[in-house]
Amino acid sequence: MKKRDILQKEQTFTEIINKCPYVKNTYYVIYYRKNNETTKFGISVPKKTGKANVRNKIKRRVKNIIDTNEKMVQKNFDYVIIIRKKLIELNYQEMEFNLINLLKKIGEKNERKN
Repeated sequence: MKKRDILQKEQTFTEIINKCPYVKNTYYVIYYRKNNETTKFGISVPKKTGKANVRNKIKRRVKNIIDTNEKMVQKNFDYVIIIRKKLIELNYQEMEFNLINLLKKIGEKNERKN
């Protein structure tokens, strides 16, 4: 994931979280909104999840999952992915499976709207 594909401003994060629809499961909450430019991601891992090295490892894995499964991601959207504490119990394949399923749900919802 390139640096230009990452949401960085706190104001953007809070705006998306407060005003936009979301999908969730036991391990992730994904807020999303339509964007006319490029697809951008913001990843948030709470401190309850673990120390900094654990949180960074989770972020790296989530970014890698997004990079390897770009075709599953709905284009021209901003996503804020919030990680839940239970995610640390999963291995990489289970993390990938759960995240991809939520991204597919977002795609299906938007296809029904159009």
